[in-house]
Amino acid sequence: METPAYFDGFPDFALERTKNGVLTLRLHNGGGPATLSVRIHRDFPRVLREIADDRENRVLVLTGSGDRFMTEMDMTVDRQAFKPLNWDDIYWEGRQVLRALVDLPMPIIAAINGPATFHSEWVLLGDITIASDTAHFQDFPHLAGEVVPGDGVHVVWEELLGINRARYAALTQQVIQADEALRLGMVNEVVPFAEVLPRALTLAEQLASKPSLLLRLTPLALRQRLARRLDEGTTLGMALEGLTLADKPYQS
Repeated sequence: METPAYFDGFPDFALERTKNGVLTLRLHNGGGPATLSVRIHRDFPRVLREIADDRENRVLVLTGSGDRFMTEMDMTVDRQAFKPLNWDDIYWEGRQVLRALVDLPMPIIAAINGPATFHSEWVLLGDITIASDTAHFQDFPHLAGEVVPGDGVHVVWEELLGINRARYAALTQQVIQADEALRLGMVNEVVPFAEVLPRALTLAEQLASKPSLLLRLTPLALRQRLARRLDEGTTLGMALEGLTLADKPYQS
């Protein structure tokens, strides 16, 4: 079977598909751990739309590279986000990636290969979440950057942790280790690092044997609450985040 063109169309996303339709999407930076960049932020919703449109994809496994999912940011090719017109690009992309994830017509299994301190919501939105015992979770960049955490992490953490725990985590930059994340219901399984991707692929292959229409429609039914919450939460949340960025040039 010919490899789809989009498999090679996104430099920070490696794609590989089994004969049964299990697609692995791996974020990376030059083959190593992914670093949040302007390009990743722009391309993630685009690659997800390509995946959604390809009927050969039956189950998605979402993972990172190396020993972490994402713990660093390099926005040196900056769009000066504090400018409203530039923030509009980020506002659009940020909302689109979450919408693309919750609208994806296939089960998503997140293979969380290590610490996720930047955009942990991307993997925590998985229908099934398998975390390495080396993983931990934190919303590091918002409080550190003195901006409102309004890009979806606030919604996803609240849904998974409850209101009080999520507010505490946001305001203290709390680090939640893998075993604690399992106890709190943030993730479904914790396994040794070497077993994260194999375990995710095993579950994905089991699901891929199910009828196509069941695979396409069941996740959409299971994500209805998340879809509503993310839509309402990011509409206001990202606007508030943009206001705190716009204030930066005026701070003494």
